[in-house]
Parts: sequence; C-alpha cells; structure tokens
Amino acid sequence: MKFKQHDAQNQRIERITSNHLVVGIDIAKETQVARAVTYRGIELGKPCSFKNDDVGYQKLLSWVKSLQKQHNKTGVIIGMEPTGHYWFNLAWWLLEVLK
Repeated sequence: MKFKQHDAQNQRIERITSNHLVVGIDIAKETQVARAVTYRGIELGKPCSFKNDDVGYQKLLSWVKSLQKQHNKTGVIIGMEPTGHYWFNLAWWLLEVLK
C-alpha cells in the first residue's frame, strides 16, 4: 500500500496541540513580519516586524518567548513563505537556536 502525501500532512497537523504557539513569517528582502496564532487560528499579540539580520532574529526570538510565557505555550511551530533565497539565513538560524 502506498503512503500518500496528504496522509503525512494530516499526521503533522494532528500533532499540533493547544500547547503550541504557531508562528507564520512573511519573508521579504529586508524586513520580515511574523504573526502568532493558537492551534485554532486565534491571533495572539501584535505582529512582529524584524530585519533580516542577527539583531532582527534576536527580536523575533524574544517576541516568541514572550508570547509563549504570556499565553502558557510550551511548544512553538514556525512556518515561513520561502521567498527567493531570503529565508535561508533565518531558517538555519532558527534550526540552531530552537534545537
């Protein structure tokens, strides 16, 4: 029996719980914008704009950790729009920091 792609996607979605903070990031050349929601899509806090550099990444991390603490979330799921090559540095940085 073949494993279908939508089965894998459904399994990943089912792992998201009420303990997760879900962060979506819109990638741009210079300034990114992140929004945080609950697993049900309810927005938490205000959007976070940050630059595509180490200072901006630290701002994003502080914002995420603040929202996690404020809303008692133990996990975080981050997704981003992979626009061009601008997302690579942020993605690699997040992989290192959120291990």
